[in-house]
Amino acid sequence: MHPTLEHDGPAVSRLGLGCMSMTGTYGPADPHEAAATLLEALDSGVTLFATGDFYGDGANEELLGRTLAPHRDRVVLATKTGVRRTAEGLVPAGSPNDLRRACEASLRRLRTEHIDVYYLARIDPAVPVEESVGAPADLVAQGKVGHIGLSEVSAATLRRAHAIHPISAVQTEYSLRERHVENGILPTIRSLGATLIAYSPLGRGLLTGAVRATTRYEPGDFRATAPRYNGDDLKANLAIVDAITHLAAAKSAPRPDRPRLAPHPRRRRHPHPRQLPPPPPARQPGRLDLHLTATDLGDIDAAVPDTGAQGARYSDHGIALVDQ
Repeated sequence: MHPTLEHDGPAVSRLGLGCMSMTGTYGPADPHEAAATLLEALDSGVTLFATGDFYGDGANEELLGRTLAPHRDRVVLATKTGVRRTAEGLVPAGSPNDLRRACEASLRRLRTEHIDVYYLARIDPAVPVEESVGAPADLVAQGKVGHIGLSEVSAATLRRAHAIHPISAVQTEYSLRERHVENGILPTIRSLGATLIAYSPLGRGLLTGAVRATTRYEPGDFRATAPRYNGDDLKANLAIVDAITHLAAAKSAPRPDRPRLAPHPRRRRHPHPRQLPPPPPARQPGRLDLHLTATDLGDIDAAVPDTGAQGARYSDHGIALVDQ
């Protein structure tokens, strides 16, 4: 069976595909390879595809629209809005008018009449969250949006938003080296019956060995500005990676050298764009059949502190946008 997003949400595959890096977030990207990856994921059984209107200034949504529109009946589309890109970086744009205009633009780029899951990417501190959620709630009533999600929010903000309209999904970073969710937002997500959509489960390449002490980032790769992926912070984090690699080898589950699809912990999967080539369509891609015992989980806790990796995961500007 396929799991479903809560509040009568759509059935989705246990693995999904996050498409942010297909338009340059980690350096130059090949649009032909990106389109092939989308179709490969679809053929392997993936149904949940996630994008954002600020990924590549709309180019990411256009990529999904061109590639997936002919297969719309097989696809659950999730996109994000609520920020806009400026020369100084992303800035909040969460007014009702901003969100209504953004939705119309996303529908055009995605070549669809409705968005299955519509996220507020960040909370605009100048706009009460009740007003920001009210706009997509109206879009749900109009049939342009199926379900509402939030990204990178605090428990308090989630509860306020949920009181206005049911929040079906909450997206946040979650992986073996980023575990803040366990002691923060996750209990609230569960109590409200929402679904956790975990992004960057492979640590933006850190857990796959793609990032090492000698790594030189390509132009446009945002990791060059994030402390976690540089200097002494990176060196400390590589020790965690080595411990995880050892544990994975003991389970005959070596880390992928070229991740193409990545699982998201808990009940949903919602990806990062690279992993092992997918197996036949009869199975979901990845190691969803891997069983971890209580001993295994204890070993992971010992190797990976629940405080997560060392260093901030975004630049100072990026961290300021996260609802704490």
